[in-house]
Amino acid sequence: MTTYAFLSPDWVEAAKQLRAEYADQLPEPAVEARINVVVTDVPHRDGGQMLGHIDTANGETLIEEGHLDDPELSVTVDYDTAKAAFVTRDQQKVMEAFFGGKILVEGDASRLLALQADPPEDVAPLLYEMYERLNEFTA
Repeated sequence: MTTYAFLSPDWVEAAKQLRAEYADQLPEPAVEARINVVVTDVPHRDGGQMLGHIDTANGETLIEEGHLDDPELSVTVDYDTAKAAFVTRDQQKVMEAFFGGKILVEGDASRLLALQADPPEDVAPLLYEMYERLNEFTA
């Protein structure tokens, strides 16, 4: 299987295709949130940064490039921590990064925590399958 560097344009496209495959099977997000994300230290991006956002306002979780004009929350995180949060789901590494000051949060952090909650039992296998497939194409 072809693999792509995390957050490279090809990886972003593959992640969007994966999301589209599962879109009709996923439940509505647990909380409505509009979050801007800045990922720093991205080795294969000009300027070393990637700007993105997470938007659950329309009843589905959209993760896209670019920033929202009116976010409720902004998060700045380094590349390795972002990969631990979004791909490998290494919660211990994410918590260590948070307490070590590697995750900067501006705004209502409760929305971010609600999005990180454990999925409902009936949805968990589907999400784990998605993360497994995401890991397969992530270098």
